[in-house]
Amino acid sequence: MKIGFIGCGNMASAIIGGILKNRIAEKEDILASDAYASSLEKARKNLGIEVTSDNRVTAAKSDVLFLSVKPQYYETVIAEIKDLITEKQIIVTIAPGKTLAWLGEKFEKPVKIVRCMPNTPAMVGAGMTAATPNEQVTEEERKTVCSILNAFGKTEVIGEHLMDAVVSVSGSSPAYVYMMIEAMADAAVADGMPRPQAYQFAAQAVMGSAKMVLETGKHPGELKDMVCSPAGTTIEAVRVLEEKGFRSSIMEAMKACTAKAKGM
Repeated sequence: MKIGFIGCGNMASAIIGGILKNRIAEKEDILASDAYASSLEKARKNLGIEVTSDNRVTAAKSDVLFLSVKPQYYETVIAEIKDLITEKQIIVTIAPGKTLAWLGEKFEKPVKIVRCMPNTPAMVGAGMTAATPNEQVTEEERKTVCSILNAFGKTEVIGEHLMDAVVSVSGSSPAYVYMMIEAMADAAVADGMPRPQAYQFAAQAVMGSAKMVLETGKHPGELKDMVCSPAGTTIEAVRVLEEKGFRSSIMEAMKACTAKAKGM
């Protein structure tokens, strides 16, 4: 199986790294193209894969083809490669707002497409990806694509109507979490903790809390209550967070993110 990438920036590199680490494919079975020579050289040097500046070469050689360019370049790239795509190839897209209907219209013929939304923790093998195949994709092909996506984290197959919500709850949400970690560390620094140590404590606390949600199966509210002793320090912090609109600000930010995704 030959796996191609049109665009080999950070997300594509993270995906390729996971593929190689988990032996989904070998280096000689991966091909990437990019408009920037620096990105190609970085991919060749760091990943050891074949690279080219010609998107058409990548499209023609790939059994599974990732379109890993920014959303605004999708129409141009598809116009460039559409005549080379056959009914046997699988196209994997990772652009918010580009629906299966829109993609099918741009290819101007029946094409196997799996629309995906990964997130940046894929770069450390802890990504979360949503996937929606179109009706041309068989069950076996869906499993093949999911095995590739699972190489850098976890994958859930969802209905396409949920994809914009995935953008806000998973695709964009690492930014919210990084902001919270930064704020937690800043507060610890204000209380006298050295900054490197503050980041370590804050990041580890977030990672451990997320792991408890995933591994215990308990509701987040129940886990929160377990930390909040009567008249204790934690409930006092929670009181202030509620007073400042912590939860509502996150919800409003995510609603704005979803609305933006729908409009792309």
